[in-house]
Amino acid sequence: MPAVIPGLKERIRSFPHGDFVVWIGHGTFLMRINGEYWITDPMLSKRALLPKRKVPPGITAEEIRELGGRLNIIVSHNHYDHLDKESIEALPEDARVFVPLGLKQFILGMNKKKVEEMDWWQTIDCGNGIKIICLPVQHWSRRIGQGVNETLWASYLLITPKLSIYYGADSGYFIGYKEFGERFPGIDYALLPTTAFTPRWFMHYAHVDIPEVLDSFQELGARYFIPTQWGTFHLGDEPPGYPIMALRRTIKERNLDPSRFIITDIGQIVPIAGKK
Repeated sequence: MPAVIPGLKERIRSFPHGDFVVWIGHGTFLMRINGEYWITDPMLSKRALLPKRKVPPGITAEEIRELGGRLNIIVSHNHYDHLDKESIEALPEDARVFVPLGLKQFILGMNKKKVEEMDWWQTIDCGNGIKIICLPVQHWSRRIGQGVNETLWASYLLITPKLSIYYGADSGYFIGYKEFGERFPGIDYALLPTTAFTPRWFMHYAHVDIPEVLDSFQELGARYFIPTQWGTFHLGDEPPGYPIMALRRTIKERNLDPSRFIITDIGQIVPIAGKK
């Protein structure tokens, strides 16, 4: 299981310059890019509808508010472990939110006024030298009050003058990873899912397993792999800490360069930079 490093807000304040990414837990990452903050799929609550957290989040919504500066929120789809109403409502009202098609009105009801709804392959210029691209994944959507696949699901690519970051959210293994690598060569960091992949007969379409996520990383052509979603909730048949053990074992079995895999604890600040 991941450790939880305390005092993240204070440590961020003592790191006043430079870009970084820090794992908050599950699919939630807080990033600082060009002086702005970005948070992916904010899930800071004790439960994802029913499943209970195994480890606390690395930061609270109140602490994020106290950091100041512009906040951008990325939502990948409407499943409860990725779209948490309580967490989004607690984040700053003036935060800018990027969501897939069908979710804008839903998010506007969560104390948010700046919501950009995106289709696959759509690009938005966010200013400050940052572009966000909404990309397809092989997944699905459903939620109480929202039927099966009534709203879109997505992954995202953030492109800045210095570096690019791919947030993979949830997906099964599909040809899209190869296409992303060809269309957007030189991705620097790939945040890819590593959980809820068993039993395979049920999970294989919507969730990559460890061999598949490593194949996806190779096809993306990214420099670094940061695993997401392990160790926070028990969502598949595998124990919540198992995916990272399997990842480390498969990296070794495939004789891959371990320096390209950034396996972090919750609350661990990772400085990020583009190629020199």
